[in-house]
Amino acid sequence: MSSSLFSDDALSAATLALKGLTARHQTISSNIANVDTPGYSAKQVDFETTLQRSLNSPKNLTSMAKTNKLHLDSSTSTASFLTTSNRAGGTYREDGNNVDIDTELMDMAETNIKYQAISQRISGKLLLLKAIAQGG
Repeated sequence: MSSSLFSDDALSAATLALKGLTARHQTISSNIANVDTPGYSAKQVDFETTLQRSLNSPKNLTSMAKTNKLHLDSSTSTASFLTTSNRAGGTYREDGNNVDIDTELMDMAETNIKYQAISQRISGKLLLLKAIAQGG
């Protein structure tokens, strides 16, 4: 675990999760916008696998080494959540489109709930840090 107050591992993981959920939200929005586009294939974003791999790796190979205790921690991550793939399954219509609006709306609602939950946890943690800093 990081020793710096502002480079908390849990906060970094939550930030990466929010980035992944944002990418998923954009992909779902694109699917909905193309529901009537002939030949359009529904896309998906699976950021959980990348996030889990990032959390389980003992040390990020691209992170900078700290050779002095006064060096700042690197809080940047190279995990890419912007990779999209075609959604497997689904029924292709005669026009070659496989977007199912019900599936997209359900995925959108689930993504929004996850985003709100993680945002609330981050907000709670930051409020706790603020209270500690103010001595209350």
